[in-house]
Amino acid sequence: MTEKVNWFKYIKPYFPFFILGPLCMIIEVIGEVVMPMFLERIINRANDSTLTVPGSLLLMLGMIGMAVLMMAGGVGGSYFGAKAAVNFAGDLRRDIFTKVQGFSFANIDKFSTGSLVTRMTNDVTQLQNFINMVLRMAIRAPGMLVAALFMAISMNPSLSVVFAVSIPVLVIGIMTIILSSFSKFSMVQKKVDGLNSAVQENVTNVRVVKSFTREELEIEKFGNANQDLKDTAMGAMKIVIFMSPIMTLVMNVTVMCIIFFGGRIVLSGGMEVGSLSRFITYATQILSSLMMVSMLFMVTSRAMASGKRIREVLCEVPDISDADAQRYRLGADGKPVTDENGKPVELTVDRGEIEFKNVTFRYYKNSEQAVLDNINLKIPAKSVVGIVGSTGCGKTTLVSLISRLYDPDEGEVLVDGVNVRDYSIYNLREGVGMVLQNNTLFSGSIAENLRWGDENASDEDIRAAAESAQADKFVSSFKDGYDTQIEQGGTNVSGGQKQRLCIARALLKKPKVLILDDSTSAVDTATEAQIRKAFRNELADSTKIIIAQRISSVKDADMIVVMNEGRIAGVGTHEELLSSNEPYQEIYYSQNDSERKEAGK
Repeated sequence: MTEKVNWFKYIKPYFPFFILGPLCMIIEVIGEVVMPMFLERIINRANDSTLTVPGSLLLMLGMIGMAVLMMAGGVGGSYFGAKAAVNFAGDLRRDIFTKVQGFSFANIDKFSTGSLVTRMTNDVTQLQNFINMVLRMAIRAPGMLVAALFMAISMNPSLSVVFAVSIPVLVIGIMTIILSSFSKFSMVQKKVDGLNSAVQENVTNVRVVKSFTREELEIEKFGNANQDLKDTAMGAMKIVIFMSPIMTLVMNVTVMCIIFFGGRIVLSGGMEVGSLSRFITYATQILSSLMMVSMLFMVTSRAMASGKRIREVLCEVPDISDADAQRYRLGADGKPVTDENGKPVELTVDRGEIEFKNVTFRYYKNSEQAVLDNINLKIPAKSVVGIVGSTGCGKTTLVSLISRLYDPDEGEVLVDGVNVRDYSIYNLREGVGMVLQNNTLFSGSIAENLRWGDENASDEDIRAAAESAQADKFVSSFKDGYDTQIEQGGTNVSGGQKQRLCIARALLKKPKVLILDDSTSAVDTATEAQIRKAFRNELADSTKIIIAQRISSVKDADMIVVMNEGRIAGVGTHEELLSSNEPYQEIYYSQNDSERKEAGK
């Protein structure tokens, strides 16, 4: 990680709240210190019979006024503290989400989905609580400690000696507990990751769980993750549990010592009863402020653990970016070509010609076995290309390099004769449309999902794309038509319907390169033929790459690429490959057993 997190950027927009919160707390601290003086006067005057009704009323009014002032300070401090903390957390959460959107697949592989969810929710909440407590306590607790200690010493230096023993004992105890708990809280957050992952996996795949009647197994798996979190959290809390009893014991012993020694001073005439009461109040404030400081340190330890996890995400450098991209079209002189307004013309995908030059790729960079090994392939613009091969031979990986979902370890991928690294990621992916193996729909209406292809598409455009993808018929049968709400993940439509909606979404995009990764596997052959016909008609100017398991899906392609164990085993038309390419023959005859028998006669 080479980047650093600028935490101040989340404070700067709300700086007034960060200032006003502590200022309000100072008002409350002043009230806390002054209030015992009123109580001292009332007790002392009542004790020596000099308290009059007007005098008592005046003192009571002073106490009420001070209480109101304290209340205003407390409410203001809480309000401004909450305002600052919530806004800080909101901006931080937004930046984490934005950062994750810029991750490549390789970056995302470093973090589990559950972990990213935890970091954007639970960890950010820990920082929010920390900011809120700091603004309320960071000034109030030390301020009260210093002010009350000063007042107590100024009242009776000899009696204040008791603090020379109690305060160091408390500080040592607090620091020991804080240092012991930090690593525990880091482990708690990791266990929350595991629990979130278990929940997300189960909820997302609940239909699969039910279809295999594996509810008991999932309940057991969740129970294990939940118990693991409980045990780890309890391990952390066992350390914290000792804090309150230790502090209460020290506080009570301190007060007892003050009463014992202070009482003797009162009996000897060296201090009035009201003054002893005031001194005891200050002692309580001193020890209470230490408890506040301890809680502040405890929250800080949790916030530090969460902050470290958030920093890991924010400092993760995407391994795919367009920071070093050429971005603009260059003329013969090597300078950017400009338009009529003198602005440089950005590189965009215009024709859809694709070329792989000596491409090698590994998911695990220290692996000896390459997923793609020295691939050389040229795909003409506007052609229809089929890619076939056994499962795991690298078909999906190959096409993922075109839109830079991954970058090759060796060699280069060219689109329209330009290295894909020289395009801005936005322009490259705008020119390349993909219908992936896992067809994903998002929560919202069908129309909203289709407009992912073109946010400005009219209702007529949407219907036309759906008709081409053979989706209009079943969408129109729904009660709400294109306003039908899709559940999360598209679980309320069938696999074939989901595929057709995803194809319609890609058709609306009208990309120069359209990649279909086994995207018609869930539809019948007649519907698939209609979809292929729509591709030729609707996207005649686009390059179409079709990854398929069925030979019938690519039989009519201009060019078919046969892949085997990360290498290209053959390139040609259906007839050429069927007559001379053994891997292609094996795939074809395994799907057409009757023709195999005829060929063997």
